[in-house]
Amino acid sequence: MPGLVIVPRAEHALSRSAIAAPALKVLYRLKAAHYQAFLVGGGVRDVLLGLQPKDFDIATNALPEEVRATFSNCRLIGRRFRLAHVHFGGHVVEVATFRGAGAEGDDAVVVDDRGRVLRDNVYGSLEEDAWRRDFTVNALYYSIEDFSIHDYVGGMADLQNRVLRLIGDPWTRYREDPVRMLRAVRFAAKLGFSLEAQTARALAELSALLTDISPARLYDESLKLLLGGHAAQTFTLLREHGLFGYLFPATEAVIRREGEQGPTARLLHRAMLDTDQRIAEGKPVTPAFLFAALGWGPVRDAVATRVAAGMALPQAMVEASEFIDAAMPVLPPRRFRAPMQEIWRLQHRFESTTPKRAKVLLSHPRFRAAYDFLLLRGHAGEIPDALREWWTTVQLAPGEEQDALLQQPPQPLAAAPAPGKRRRRRRAPRRRPEGAAAP
Repeated sequence: MPGLVIVPRAEHALSRSAIAAPALKVLYRLKAAHYQAFLVGGGVRDVLLGLQPKDFDIATNALPEEVRATFSNCRLIGRRFRLAHVHFGGHVVEVATFRGAGAEGDDAVVVDDRGRVLRDNVYGSLEEDAWRRDFTVNALYYSIEDFSIHDYVGGMADLQNRVLRLIGDPWTRYREDPVRMLRAVRFAAKLGFSLEAQTARALAELSALLTDISPARLYDESLKLLLGGHAAQTFTLLREHGLFGYLFPATEAVIRREGEQGPTARLLHRAMLDTDQRIAEGKPVTPAFLFAALGWGPVRDAVATRVAAGMALPQAMVEASEFIDAAMPVLPPRRFRAPMQEIWRLQHRFESTTPKRAKVLLSHPRFRAAYDFLLLRGHAGEIPDALREWWTTVQLAPGEEQDALLQQPPQPLAAAPAPGKRRRRRRAPRRRPEGAAAP
């Protein structure tokens, strides 16, 4: 890695006008209190790329208690590493003290037997802090003193070359915190960057470390991966680097069995594209729907197994949707699980297009989400086009027109065969011998 490079104001595109007012206030107040203060991380990176940062983080040589003494609207948080949160109305500016490497045997640094860092409240210099960060493009420091950018690790060059590179040895850095593997994929998808060769190679070799991460933390990281507006590319990269199977093992097994062009892979790719489009249009998205898509392949197969064994389809769907709890390590909170299960359990009811049953389904409070899921299944080739088109026409039709449409079931026959269920073949009538009298 190169040594310190200072990029003067005239040679970079980051202007104070692009920095949120609360972050500027924190920078200037720390400076006035005679502390070093730098804007750092994603805020610097995104402004230099012409993107709109989600938030702005600040690094300083002030200790957490000194930051709290400087700001009356400050609260200290964190156990692994102490942080200061400075509140301005609904805005929070995160302020971190420069981190240091720590000496061997230092009680402030706690590492488990796999190399994962459990606690590291060690403070250091600006340069030490740069080397403690994860990716080179996240280790660029904007100085409020002279508006220059300080680069210790070659981040400016990687930014220009659109390369995502871990700082230090990737195998060591991933072991320190396996969630960095997910962050590598997330940033590569979001920024459209390529992964540096060693940064990518270590992903496949160490992906099993994700099994040590708590389900709650994996769920939080999954939301960042899939609800950041780049879900389709993230899904592709997660599978390419062998990480998806540690988040959703049952779904990965179904995709491997069906193939990359099978219904489960097609359904998920379409779900990711639709999610990205809704986010781009400023429309709301719910984790329940996306996680319903992520769990559908295993649920569908579990239903097929039970129906083949003689279980009635509705009961099979109830049992299969409860089984998914054990099949998804990345499981949403309970408030999202119930809507997921309802979306699944309503799917077989779309196959019944009798006026009475269709009318009941149309009035169900979860109809719209279940219908949107039906469209996903249609794009994946799981249901007949006629059934999908019929429900689309019916649910959009006004009162009397809808009643008339309900009397006209789709052609060909609406109900697709249930998963694993064979149609009963009608017996041909027996022929009477010639000359035999009719009964």
